[in-house]
Amino acid sequence: MAPDVDELDYAGGGLPRETNWWGAFVIGLAGTILVTGIAPVMVTSLGASAIPSIVLITLTGWLLCLFLAELSAMMPERTGGSPSYAYPAFKTRWPRVAEHVNGFTAWAYWLGWFPVGPLNMILASFYIVDKFKLSQSGFTPIHTPIAWWTLIISIVGLMLLFIPAYLGIRFGALFATVLGLLSMIPLTFLAIAWIFHPSVAHVSNLSGFKQADATGFFSPLFGHGWLTIYIAFMFLLTWNVIAMEAAACYIGECKDPDRDAKIAMNLEGGYGVFIYTLIPISFILVLGAKGSSADPKTIFVNFADKVFGSGGSTVDWLIAFMLIVALVLSALNAITGTARALHQMSVDGQFPRFFQHQNKHGVPDRSMMFNVVVMIAVVFMGGAVEIYTFSNVGYLASFLPVLVGYYLLRRDRPNVRRPFRLPEWMKYVALALAAFYAVIYFYGGPVYASCSCSLAGRNTLVYYFIGIGTLLSYLPLYWYRKKVEDKKHVEAVPTALPSPGS
Repeated sequence: MAPDVDELDYAGGGLPRETNWWGAFVIGLAGTILVTGIAPVMVTSLGASAIPSIVLITLTGWLLCLFLAELSAMMPERTGGSPSYAYPAFKTRWPRVAEHVNGFTAWAYWLGWFPVGPLNMILASFYIVDKFKLSQSGFTPIHTPIAWWTLIISIVGLMLLFIPAYLGIRFGALFATVLGLLSMIPLTFLAIAWIFHPSVAHVSNLSGFKQADATGFFSPLFGHGWLTIYIAFMFLLTWNVIAMEAAACYIGECKDPDRDAKIAMNLEGGYGVFIYTLIPISFILVLGAKGSSADPKTIFVNFADKVFGSGGSTVDWLIAFMLIVALVLSALNAITGTARALHQMSVDGQFPRFFQHQNKHGVPDRSMMFNVVVMIAVVFMGGAVEIYTFSNVGYLASFLPVLVGYYLLRRDRPNVRRPFRLPEWMKYVALALAAFYAVIYFYGGPVYASCSCSLAGRNTLVYYFIGIGTLLSYLPLYWYRKKVEDKKHVEAVPTALPSPGS
């Protein structure tokens, strides 16, 4: 006899289904495009020894996409992507704990993704200021100088990006398609360009996966043992590389999630593995570690000059344009994707009712407005190294409950409908991946934040603790919903009057 069909009990996000796998994929490219920032940093900091770490973490990101493909197809009504799938998993065994799992996971995911908006607009402003020779004068809020033009461009850019986000998923997908094609086509071509000019590539640059100073792969670095440093840099890598999972945020708005989930997530994961591994490998093959630069524009221009010959100002402009478009695409997803996570958490009852509101285009407009406001505040941090450290306190942590939840659903609810189903043994892979991410988070994070290996060569531990504080701020928001809003809501519901004869 066929096993009884099991059904999960969960609340849907209620957003209209107006896109398909392409919309989810192309907006999700906002995560994959982060390769433009992380590849130069890794190559400059670690040299060829960065390649094994990059390949390893990228493959875990592809695995994460596979897990999310199964989960999103199982729960097609949920919106907000990865964090929304932990709640139903924990609810079966520990309903009281599940509420906090849901709230913590969504809030941690929000902390991980929303700073991408201000960070990318800051980086985009650097290229705009450079190309148009604008004034670099500014002020120093803590120890990071911020040019006035950087502030203006970043703030105005975030406000303008709210417009396509506000106009709904269909317009947003169209806007993201244009940005995605303008950025990812040239980026993909650059990843494989050296194949057509093999004389510029030097395989010896990869030999032995040596560090940037030409020492061996297992040599101490930045005053720490090799393993400690590689785990520390994995903390930085996970903020970028596993962001290909962003496509899952929009599966709940796909017309045919049974089909669209597996296509969008598999395609996103596969393309992510391709682009995240080929770009840094290409930099090493053509430029080597010493010829590289941590500035994305500089390293891409140098790379293009080596492969195609000196293109002068034309190549410089084209590279700057590609990077600006890529950064804008990623900032757009930071506004839209995390808004859906906040919306779903509010629908589930762990966040203020303010975030449940949808506009006439069927998108959580108040959640997106909230994102833009806090993004503008984060612009005043001023530097990538501060924002990286602050943000990843949330991002990596958000996947631990999701991966454990995948295991729980496989163990406790084996008969739930699964339009896309991975092999049974993958539930143990999910647990192993959760343990691996936990080591990176709890050990690698503090090491990266506290030592001089961080991007700017300065201690950013204070921003790590600011991230911890932001993560804990979920609790007062949860209590406000439960103790104030829900109480008022119950009191406002009229009770039935007793009958005359009672």
